[in-house]
Amino acid sequence: MGKSDFLTPKAIANRIKSKGLQKLRWYCQMCQKQCRDEVSGPGLARLPRRAPGSPGSGPGCGPEGCQEFRNDFLELLRRRFGTKRVHNNIVYNEYISHREHIHMNATQWETLTDFTKWLGREGLCKVDETPKGWYIQYIDRDPETIRRQLELEKKKKQDLDDEEKTAKFIEEQVRRGLEGKEQEVPTFTELSRENDEEKVTFNLSKGACSSGATSSKSSTLGPSALKTIGSSASVKRKESSQSSAQSKEKKKKKSALDEIMEIEEEKKRTARTDYWLQPEIVVKIITKKLGEKYHKKKGIVKEVIDKYTAVVKMIDSGDKLKLDQTHLETVIPAPGKRILVLNGGYRGNEGTLESINEKTFSATIVIETGPLKGRRVEGIQYEDISKLA
Repeated sequence: MGKSDFLTPKAIANRIKSKGLQKLRWYCQMCQKQCRDEVSGPGLARLPRRAPGSPGSGPGCGPEGCQEFRNDFLELLRRRFGTKRVHNNIVYNEYISHREHIHMNATQWETLTDFTKWLGREGLCKVDETPKGWYIQYIDRDPETIRRQLELEKKKKQDLDDEEKTAKFIEEQVRRGLEGKEQEVPTFTELSRENDEEKVTFNLSKGACSSGATSSKSSTLGPSALKTIGSSASVKRKESSQSSAQSKEKKKKKSALDEIMEIEEEKKRTARTDYWLQPEIVVKIITKKLGEKYHKKKGIVKEVIDKYTAVVKMIDSGDKLKLDQTHLETVIPAPGKRILVLNGGYRGNEGTLESINEKTFSATIVIETGPLKGRRVEGIQYEDISKLA
């Protein structure tokens, strides 16, 4: 008998079978093949009857199949969606798109809902039921991720403690400055008159009157009045010296506050973080794991994920890559070009690169945004600035 024709039902069925998956419930894990219907084929009838999970029962059956199915599903969820909340059916459809996957009918779970509930009970994922179905969210228990989160929480707590100490120190300085001084409380009176015809009069300071009186008296009095005038002048000089001493004390107190403000500004300027990625900056790939195609090539940061990971669009090819900041470095432009400060007290400010010092690996920039606009900053390190796209 010759071969089947190209358009015969058998040839068409064979092509459909070899092209992709059929219904999942008509797949035999022991035979590792698709079945046309739920009826077992003659090949399956000739296989020895073994319990699931026993030696020789076929790959995917029993506990080994359950473990492999669970590991592959969680690996796809972690690598593809991270810790985002996603519908369980979306993940499962992407999982079964691979031809060599372990089928669910070879595991202990009958439906995807049962498997989703099991993931929630085991603490592997956060699951919740909505009118649209079940949603899952992967719980990242990687030691490196947990260590990074603990370090960030510790740093935030340390910053809050420093701010509280500084606030208490300033309050103590203000309290010491106000000690021994009586605060004058102003009294306010209503400007009114009893009769409408009565004129309103203002009593000015008595300095002019007293000066006129003293001049008239000094003109009428004899030489003895000069002594009293001299004594009053000496008293005025003492009062002026006392007032100047008080003004000096005020200046000293003011300079102490200025010193505190300068310390705070210096602290902010030297404050650094262990992450520096910012959107719309130009970076260079330094890792060789991606091959020579991307090594030492430049790209633009389009998105920052979890402060340490960036989505980089390559300038040459237009490819988008998801990279960690350890695989990237900053790009220093030519003098006169725009840059962005990535770390330190001037973090987030845009500026212009004025000059480069190759001996100290530092640069001089001019801030162009924020309250420090126009300030010239020297000695800023290469890794703290990068070219703007």
